Amino acid sequence: MSGDRHWVARFLEAMAAERGAAANTLAAYERDLAHVAEWLADRGRDLSDASRADVEDYLVDCDTLGLSRATRARRLSAVKQLYRFAFEEGLREDNPAVQIAGPGRDKRLPKTLSIEEVDRLLEAAAKHGRTDADRLRNGCLMQVLYATGMRVSELVSLPLSSARGDPRMLLIRGKGGKERMVPLSPPARVALAAWLACRDAEDAAAREKGRPPSPFLFPSRGKAGHLTRHAFYMAIKDFAVAGGVSPDKVTPHTLRHAFATHLLANGADLRAIQTLLGHADVATTEIYTHVLEERLRDLVLEHHPLARDD
Repeated sequence: MSGDRHWVARFLEAMAAERGAAANTLAAYERDLAHVAEWLADRGRDLSDASRADVEDYLVDCDTLGLSRATRARRLSAVKQLYRFAFEEGLREDNPAVQIAGPGRDKRLPKTLSIEEVDRLLEAAAKHGRTDADRLRNGCLMQVLYATGMRVSELVSLPLSSARGDPRMLLIRGKGGKERMVPLSPPARVALAAWLACRDAEDAAAREKGRPPSPFLFPSRGKAGHLTRHAFYMAIKDFAVAGGVSPDKVTPHTLRHAFATHLLANGADLRAIQTLLGHADVATTEIYTHVLEERLRDLVLEHHPLARDD
């Protein structure tokens, strides 16, 4: 097992250094690979001598345990990437996982929200908070999230410098350090300007007390220095309750889905949505094609002469 840990440690270091993998991604790889290594150890094997049959047996066992297709696909992906790394680094002379086909992912439609529900959330966020500063921050968070469709980790860690100068576009650093530009809607720009004015006043007061200003748009006194994903997740549930929207269907990721769904429903191109969401592969974005199918069906029913009840 010690050899397994050494392999995994080297792999994770390479992922962090060469691909700029986020801490959450690295933690997920570490958990998945630890599970694989433990499974192999129980059978007297380890990562260094496991065969293709061992990896396939592991996946069958995961299926028997009732693990979802998404979990099995994620674990196989971790194994494939580890063995590719091991082969390239000369730790193994072969790659036992290279020809193994994954179970694929369940193509369930993501939960989304209607435009009316989003409007209620945005209105509730702007009114939620103990102080004016809290309300301005909450309103800005939600307006920017819905206007850009960014990931919650990208939102909470936005640098203050990215919002200066009444920007029409925001530069976002996404997965793997990849950067993309996303446009801001007029309501988002108004909310951002109001929050910035409040932030600047708070920074001026902090300087007078000898405290350095935060480099983040949404600062926090916590270890990260900015609002955490968990804190925003809890806040958005409060906005849902206040806005009369079921909190079970509201998460930061639901707003990302709503962003994509509403754009597509109003005529946006799938490739443009891919760029805005920061998806490396358009196949990831294609889960939203149900929206296009509905739009095309409505188009035919409305305009095709044979579809009319004359």
